[in-house]
Amino acid sequence: MRVITFGTFDVFHIGHVNILERAKELGDYLIVGVSTDDLNFYKKQRYPIYNERSRAQIVNAIHCVDEVFFEESLELKREYILEHKADILVMGDDWKGKFDEFCDICQVVYLPRTAEVSTTEIIKTVRDNIE
Repeated sequence: MRVITFGTFDVFHIGHVNILERAKELGDYLIVGVSTDDLNFYKKQRYPIYNERSRAQIVNAIHCVDEVFFEESLELKREYILEHKADILVMGDDWKGKFDEFCDICQVVYLPRTAEVSTTEIIKTVRDNIE
């Protein structure tokens, strides 16, 4: 089974490791779409701390990840799933229900987020401690 997931993966932390490892457990090949810098700005009105090439290299180095590509548009998710022949789409449960439209082409699984870990909160904590 081919599993696909998407994310920014900025300031890589244990929550990222957990979702990638749990996603891989659902199949035998894990594909990860890493949001481009421009897409991240579109979604969050800020650029990531690490650039897209660095984030993709970090994700690609994780033992359970088999393939990495750049996600350039939220509107292309269906095409990405089809292009990579994914059987399962995995997303964090903070997105629960938002990707059910893809149930016609693959199984959609929402995995629980790691409690008390958030890239946004990590960045805020670091910035607060610098100022």
